[in-house]
Amino acid sequence: MLRIFFSSEDIARTRVASAADPVWELILSLHLLQGRTNDPLMSGWRRDVYRGLRRENAATQQRLLFALNPPRGYFPDFLTPVQSAQGFEAGLEAIRSTPARLLHRDLTVLATESALPSSASALARGESMVLEHLTDSMRQYRSVAIGPYWDRIEAAIEADRIRRARALLDGGAEGLLASLRPAVRWSAGVLEVLDYPDTRELHLGDRGLLLIPSFFCSRTPVALFDPELPPVLVYPVDRLGGLVPALGEGTGSAPAGGGREALAALLGRTRANVLEVVDAGCSTGEVARRLRISPAAASQHATVLRNAGLLVSQRDRNNVRHTLTPLGRAMLHQ
Repeated sequence: MLRIFFSSEDIARTRVASAADPVWELILSLHLLQGRTNDPLMSGWRRDVYRGLRRENAATQQRLLFALNPPRGYFPDFLTPVQSAQGFEAGLEAIRSTPARLLHRDLTVLATESALPSSASALARGESMVLEHLTDSMRQYRSVAIGPYWDRIEAAIEADRIRRARALLDGGAEGLLASLRPAVRWSAGVLEVLDYPDTRELHLGDRGLLLIPSFFCSRTPVALFDPELPPVLVYPVDRLGGLVPALGEGTGSAPAGGGREALAALLGRTRANVLEVVDAGCSTGEVARRLRISPAAASQHATVLRNAGLLVSQRDRNNVRHTLTPLGRAMLHQ
C-alpha cells in the first residue's frame, strides 16, 4: 500500500492535470502492452500495435525501451519528466538532458528487478547516442501505439476531468480526492492506494499533489519512486469503450461551408444544438431541459452523435454525462 500524507496546505494545492500527458501515456501503454490482461476493450489495440511494430521491423530498435518498462514493478522516474506536461517533444528533450547520476541511480534500481540489455550500461553513463536512440524509439513507438488513437484518449481524459471538476465543486479538494475510489481511500488527511505493488509512504511537505488522469494506467494508480521529485499520482480513467483508430488525416478538420448553419445542415438542427449544449459537459436530462425535448429524444440524439465519434458518454452515479470529443469540438468551433 502507498500512503500519501497531506497537510492543509497540500490539500489546497492539489489539482488535476489540464490534459492527457503524452509521455505518461506512452510509458504506461508499454506496461499494458506487455502485461497479462483479459481486458476485451484493449485486445484489438494490442493486436494492432504488435502487428504495426512487426511491419516496421521495430523489434531491435525498441528492445531497450521495452526493457526499461517491465509490465509490473519499478520503472525509471527519468522516463516521465515533469516537462512532458508541455508536450511530447518537450518530454523527450528532458529525457535526453537527464543527468548521468540520475540515469545511473534509476537503472541501478531497475537492474535489481529486471534483466537489462547491454545498451543499458551506456545509458547509465549518460552517453548521448544512447539517449538519442531511446527517444527515437519512443517517437517510433508512439506513431504506432498512441498517435492513431490520440483523439479517443483525449476524449476520455476530458470526460474524467469534467467528472473531477464536479466532485471538486460538490465537496472541495477532499471531495476530489474521495472521488478516486475504489482504487484509493481518503481518510483524515491520508490518501491510501490500496493495491500498490510495494509498501511505502509519501509525505507531500506542503508541495501539493498533481493528479494525472491516464487512459493507459491499468487499475492501480502510479506515483514516482523518488520522493524528492514533484509529487504526482497517475490514476486510471474510464476508457469509454476502448480504442479505435482515427479515420485518417484530417478527421478533425471543420466541415466545408463553415458556420453553425452548415453544421445544422449536415447534422440536423436538433443534433447541432445537442453538440452546442454538450460543449461544456452535461447529462441527458440537462440536454432535454435546455433544448425542451423529451429525455428519450435527447438520449437518441446523443447515441447517434456518439456513434459518429462526436461525443462520449460516461455514467456518473444515476446520470449519463456527455462530453465532446476533439472531433466534435472542432466541428462545433470551426
